[in-house]
Amino acid sequence: MAAWRSFGTMLCILTVLAASLLLNGAAYAGRASPATHRANGISIHPLTERRIGAARGRPTSFVGEVHRAIRRAGGNPNRDPGTGKGGGRFNARGRGAATALSLKDRNAWSRDGSGARTRARRVAVKARVVKLNPQRGAARGRQFVSAKAVDAHLRYLERDGVSRNGEKGHVYSAGRDVEDGRAFLNRGRQDRHQFRFIVSSEDGVELSDLRTTTRDLMQQMETDLGTKLDWIAVDHHNTGHPHTHK
Repeated sequence: MAAWRSFGTMLCILTVLAASLLLNGAAYAGRASPATHRANGISIHPLTERRIGAARGRPTSFVGEVHRAIRRAGGNPNRDPGTGKGGGRFNARGRGAATALSLKDRNAWSRDGSGARTRARRVAVKARVVKLNPQRGAARGRQFVSAKAVDAHLRYLERDGVSRNGEKGHVYSAGRDVEDGRAFLNRGRQDRHQFRFIVSSEDGVELSDLRTTTRDLMQQMETDLGTKLDWIAVDHHNTGHPHTHK
């Protein structure tokens, strides 16, 4: 929105600037025959420069618009991005960037011990970052999810008919097969974000236990990110492609 708002402002400024140039040109031409303008009841004067939005305290440049958007979101546009401590219970801002760069050019094809060419398991991953709380001092806007909505999402994951046997979904974690989902939500009530993932392996139907695959995946994520993750998951078998909500 900030970029779109800035583009609109710049377009408005360019339009006014073009009009000013045209009027100034007309005024310059009018000065060649002032009597004609007076006879027609027209008095043309060169336009003076006026800063758009200055009277209302609005920024008059693209950079100013960006800084204004950052301040409205609760940030400090003058802060050096390379300084300061990251927020959150576990992750700092930008964690995992080095790992992402190292994986960018990795080839999915490899060779096993016998030299046979193999391919890593392919999966479909859906990721969503849910905003729970704004930065300190920032206003709570419509983009933030309420605690009731977070609780409703957990009930959706645990609903009846989603397990392999058509029963209720069961929450588990890294070390427990039966985890308290409500306790997990309570631990994160003050977190700024909640990260949600849906992971579905192409051979999910053939996997005897999705929990083992999920735990291996989360352990690898902890290794790549270099931090401990607090997570829960629920396996769903109610579709043709078994998947896991994390």
